[in-house]
This record gives sequence, C-alpha cells and structure tokens, in this order.
Amino acid sequence: MLQTDRRRDPYPLTWEIPAGAATATLALAVLGIQLGRSIAHWTAGGGWAWPRGRALFTSLAAVLRGRVTAGLDPAPAPAASPAIVVGWIVAVEVILATLALSATVLLLRRWGPGRMRGMATPQQARSTLGAARLRRVRSVLRPDLYPPSQKRRTR
Repeated sequence: MLQTDRRRDPYPLTWEIPAGAATATLALAVLGIQLGRSIAHWTAGGGWAWPRGRALFTSLAAVLRGRVTAGLDPAPAPAASPAIVVGWIVAVEVILATLALSATVLLLRRWGPGRMRGMATPQQARSTLGAARLRRVRSVLRPDLYPPSQKRRTR
C-alpha cells in the first residue's frame, strides 16, 4: 500500500466543486447558443454577429423563442432563418458537450478517485530497472506479448 493511500484527506466534500462544475456547464451552454447563432448568421451571408455586453445573457430567452437577431446591434442584413439557427445551436452544443465530457473523462482518469495508483511510467521503469533487465524479464512483465521461452520447460 502506498503512503498516500494511508493518509486521510482532511478536506470534506462540500458544495463548491459541484457548484463550480454547474456554473461552468451553464456558461458553456450560453456561449454555445450564442456561437451557434453567430455561425448561422455567418453561413447565411449576414457576417459574423456577436452580442455586446449584457446582451450576451439577456438575449438568450428571445433567441430560444425564435427571435434570431435579438441583442445584435446592428442586426445582420440577411438574417438566418430560425430553423438554421436552431440547427447550428444544436450542432455546436453537441460538439461542446462531447468535448466537455471527453475532458472530464480524461481528467478523472488522471486525477480522479478511480485513477490507477502506484504505476510507474515506461520512462521511470526504464531509468530505474535499466533497459537490459527489462528485456531479460519481459516474459514476466508482459506474458501476453512475450511468452516464456521453451528452454525453461521441465520434465
């Protein structure tokens, strides 16, 4: 057992980490809606349109109700249709959710409670044990890749 496994973490699990994760998720969703709308206007030929200041948040309800130019000053000349805006918003949100989920899985595998502990990296094993010794005992370390030689067979 590793020394770190025997230590007790005195910091209790509280509400700060879930609240931070919820806030980050909400902020990512808001930015995804505005990014999807901006991409929709850009692909429709109206140019890049991003809301300024508080309109980033205050225009969300109107955008979700179908007013695709809400909070944009000036409004794009050929505005995208509501169906195209919804399509881009859904596409951007799916991409952002996939990226956020992938990042969460990678972070939890590296630093989460279920991480593998006590395993040396290949570089650490090579520097500690030496390359020659690793080659000599490779059938013990990885019998799936290097089966034991036939020389050691007993009668």
